[in-house]
Amino acid sequence: DSRLERNTITYSAALSACEKGQQWAHALTLLRKMADSTVKRDIIVYNAAVSACTRGDQWVLALQLFCEIVDSSVKRNTITFNAAV
Repeated sequence: DSRLERNTITYSAALSACEKGQQWAHALTLLRKMADSTVKRDIIVYNAAVSACTRGDQWVLALQLFCEIVDSSVKRNTITFNAAV
């Protein structure tokens, strides 16, 4: 099978591409797909999704994601706070 394995690293790469391409809606779709799967969402994935939303001028969505991070067990870092500002 030549399919790419879906894991945190591949999702992170895809979310980073969405961030750079200002594709916030695709980033959110990927993040939700991760929630529906067994793939663990880490701070790198969340940061990319928050950044994609901020780059796409979707400030409300970015803040909602930030709140989701705060409510989760995922440890925040400087990048998280910078992306949300």
